[in-house]
Amino acid sequence: MNLGIIGAGATGLTAAHDAVKAGHSVTVLEAADELGGLAGSLTVQGTPLERYYHHIFRSDRAMIELIEELGLGPSLRFHKPTTGIFRAGRLRPFSTPVEMLRFLPPIPALRFGFSSALLKAVRKGERFNDRTALAWLRRWAGRRATEEIWEPLLRGKFGERAEDVSMAWLWARVHCRTFELGYVHGGFEKVYAALADAVTDRGGKIEFGKRLSGIRQEGDTVTVEAEDGSSYGFDHLIVTTPQPVFARAAGLPADDVVWRNQYLGATCFVLELDRSVIPYYWLNVNDTDFPFLAVVEHTNMVDRAEYGGKHIVYVGNYVPRDDWRFTSDPEELLDAYVPWLQRLNPGFDRSWITDWHFSRAPFAQPVVTPEYRALIPPHTTAMTRVTLATMAQVYPQDRGQNYAVEMAHRVTGLIGVR
Repeated sequence: MNLGIIGAGATGLTAAHDAVKAGHSVTVLEAADELGGLAGSLTVQGTPLERYYHHIFRSDRAMIELIEELGLGPSLRFHKPTTGIFRAGRLRPFSTPVEMLRFLPPIPALRFGFSSALLKAVRKGERFNDRTALAWLRRWAGRRATEEIWEPLLRGKFGERAEDVSMAWLWARVHCRTFELGYVHGGFEKVYAALADAVTDRGGKIEFGKRLSGIRQEGDTVTVEAEDGSSYGFDHLIVTTPQPVFARAAGLPADDVVWRNQYLGATCFVLELDRSVIPYYWLNVNDTDFPFLAVVEHTNMVDRAEYGGKHIVYVGNYVPRDDWRFTSDPEELLDAYVPWLQRLNPGFDRSWITDWHFSRAPFAQPVVTPEYRALIPPHTTAMTRVTLATMAQVYPQDRGQNYAVEMAHRVTGLIGVR
C-alpha cells in the first residue's frame, strides 16, 4: 500500500512506523518544521525540551513499550516529584495521600479520600458518561473538597465550560494516573527522532512545511494538496490533525459531526531562570483570579545540570482562542504574568528570567461534556480510503502520548497495514 499520513506527532509517526515495518510505502506530511506535534520541542541550553510540559505514568504501557522498542529504555527514568496547591494565598504540599488529607478539615478530608479511592476502584468509566464532574463531586466528595480542590482546577482549565465537563473525563485522569512520573532524559524529542529514523531507514518519507489545504478521493486514489502547491496521491490516508483542520480540507458540510467538537487553545511559557520559583515540581493554582492554571518547575524533577544549570519553569494555560491570553503579544503577556508569579513567590523578580520561550496551539484541549461521546466521529470517514485518528477520539482518556500511540496501533490494524 502507498500510505499517506497527515501529521508527524505521536499518532502519525507511530502509524508510519507500524506501516513501514509491515513493508508498506509511507509518506508523512507535517505542517510545521519539527517533529512531535503538541509534544514538539525547542532547545534550552543545548538540550531539547518540550514546548508544553510532558511526562508519562507507570500505567502508560503503550508509550513505555514503544520507548523500549526504539532502544531508549535507559533514557526513561521514573521520579516521585512533589506537588503543591496554591489556595487562599498559601502554598500547600499535595504530593502524598497524607498531605492531600491534611489539606482539608477531618470530615471533608475523609470524603475527599473516599471519593478518590472510589474513582481508583471503578474499572470502567462508562458508568460516568452521562454525569457532569462537578455534580458528582459535590455529592460524593462533598462541597468543601469540591470548592477547595476540584472546582478551581476545572474552572482554571475549562473556564465557563467547567460545569459541563464530563465525569468520565475526570475519572480517567484520577483512575489511570500514578504518583511516579516518567521522563526521557534528553527530551521526548529522542523518541520522535528515533521514530523518524526508523521510518526513513525503511524507505519512508517525512516532509515538513506541508500545511494541509485539500483532501479529495477519486476512485481508489486519495489526493492531498498542500498550501505550498504540492500534491500527492495515495492508496490510503491517515489524518491525525485536529478535526476542524480535517473538516476544512475535506470540505465537509457544516452539520457534519467532525465540526461539532469544541477545543480550547493552549499557551505556555518556558522560563529559564537563575534561581528557583516554587518548591515543587507541579503547582496547581487554585486561586481562580490568577491568569494561569499551573506552574511546573521542570528542574525540580530533572537535574538542572541538563540545562546548563538553569532552573526551567513552565507557566501554562488552556484558554479560548479569542481570549486575551491567547491573542496578546508574548512579551506583554509575560509582563502581565510577573505580578502573579510574585504572589506565588514574593521574592520573585523579572530579572530572575535570563531567557524565555513562548508557544501556543489553537486546538489543544477538547471540551469533554456528557454529550461528547455522541460527537466523536468514527475512524472511518465518508471517504472510504481516508481514516481519521485525532486526540478527540481517545475518550474518556485525555490528551497524552500514550493514548496517541495506542490509537496509532488501532487504526493501522483497522486498515490492515500493521
